Amino acid sequence: MRHNKKFNHLGRTASHRNAMLANMACSLIKHKRITTTVAKAKALKKFIEPLITKSKNDTTNSRRVVFSNLQDKYAVTELFKEISVKIGDRPGGYTRIIKTGNRLGDNAEMCFIELVDYNENMAKEKTAKKATRTRRSKKSAAAEVAPAAEVQAEEPKAE
Repeated sequence: MRHNKKFNHLGRTASHRNAMLANMACSLIKHKRITTTVAKAKALKKFIEPLITKSKNDTTNSRRVVFSNLQDKYAVTELFKEISVKIGDRPGGYTRIIKTGNRLGDNAEMCFIELVDYNENMAKEKTAKKATRTRRSKKSAAAEVAPAAEVQAEEPKAE
């Protein structure tokens, strides 16, 4: 039975796992997107999201707590100066995992994990979808089509 076995050990000792997650978190902060296996990405998500939440409050203590986990002052600086400003109003869910298929060598499930607010392509799609129509707007969709038909009908008359 799996009682009280909440996190994936990833086949590593505790010190190796902590060092690996810290390195992956620093890479994610610096590059905004990294490619890894799904298991490591899920473990990294649980590791980095509390650190990003902690970075919203820029105090000496929160910087020390984040630095004790990351051990990279450049990553900590970037997290507190750039990332925390950009995600200041977001209540959680700072990372996104997108599966990319299986690795050729060992058939491991691969994915990339990215910071949500730094992918401009996804942000543009969301704003475009919200601007076009909602789920229940059948009348407004018909009203948008009707003026377009009137404009097309008027143009041949002008010729």
